[in-house]
Amino acid sequence: MADLREYPRSKEGSTISKIVVDRDLCIAAVSCIAVAGEVWELDGESKVVVKDANSVDDATLIASAEACPTKAIYLYGTDGQQVWPK
Repeated sequence: MADLREYPRSKEGSTISKIVVDRDLCIAAVSCIAVAGEVWELDGESKVVVKDANSVDDATLIASAEACPTKAIYLYGTDGQQVWPK
């Protein structure tokens, strides 16, 4: 079973309501951090975690998830549908 961590997002005007990180897929490439360092940081196990889910706009959040080479970051819309990866 995958080690999934869920983070709610409540940024006003956002169409993304949840971020999920698959810690088994995360390889600490830090490409997400390079795109949106306000959102992401590495924990003591060198796995990405959300430090502020509401700190950037939707486009930047999506770009940071798209930058992940292993697609370890999942984004869900306010309608519950998966936004990324498609």
